[in-house]
Amino acid sequence: MKRVQRSIFFLLLIAALGMVATAGAKGPIGELKGTVLDSKGKPVADATVTLQTSDGNHPHATHTDASGHFEFTRFEIGQYDLRAYANGMFSEWTKRVSIRSKKTAEVTLHMPPPADVSVTVTR
Repeated sequence: MKRVQRSIFFLLLIAALGMVATAGAKGPIGELKGTVLDSKGKPVADATVTLQTSDGNHPHATHTDASGHFEFTRFEIGQYDLRAYANGMFSEWTKRVSIRSKKTAEVTLHMPPPADVSVTVTR
């Protein structure tokens, strides 16, 4: 009997945690996954990826893994803008990415090539 009660307790706990994880969403939710690549097409590890609603509100950030992958899960459906930051540079904004109910949107962000910087000292 105790074993059954314990099992029921854990099932209820897991269900409650699932509800808390989506409590911030006011409507249907979806997710966005993607990759950050450098100017030569290689993955960028530990880039910061920022996502915000297309009206510029509700910013969120995450980091890429060793393979340049990132994900934003459990987000309200809508239009979002995102960009990446790595090695002192930003990617261009990718605008109006749609997150749809119970779907996974996918996007690839491209970092610009490193700037050619030369310094000339004259006397």
